[in-house]
Amino acid sequence: MKINPNAPVKQAKQIMIYAAPEKVWAVLTDINHWVNWNNKITQAHVSQTPSVGVGFDWKVNGAKIKSVLHSVEINKSFGWSGTTFGGSAIHNWYLSAQNGGTLVNVEESMEGWLVYLFKNKMNQDLEKDIQFWLEMLKKECEK
Repeated sequence: MKINPNAPVKQAKQIMIYAAPEKVWAVLTDINHWVNWNNKITQAHVSQTPSVGVGFDWKVNGAKIKSVLHSVEINKSFGWSGTTFGGSAIHNWYLSAQNGGTLVNVEESMEGWLVYLFKNKMNQDLEKDIQFWLEMLKKECEK
């Protein structure tokens, strides 16, 4: 599932992590432990091994989100769609081995009446949140 290029809120970023894709994958897909390395996430729970169609609940920046995995390609891509009050989002991660590490690309689009209403602020917040998430993922994977 691709992000919506016409969504009122969308961001994409990348970072180089000096760890093997297998390590980055293990950290990124361990949803139940997101709270251990990303302090903007205060709850995250999945009761099954991540695979396409598996749902999970989490809370980020105070917002409760219900998500469903749509992409699970081991060591390559991991993505979900999610809904919260007044909005929905599509979030994708892409991993590729490069220069003894992993190039991580992430993208997200958000839409809905509340998102449209606050699109400028939400674009700024999403940009900061994605950058923070990338930096925390890098820190955790390079330990």
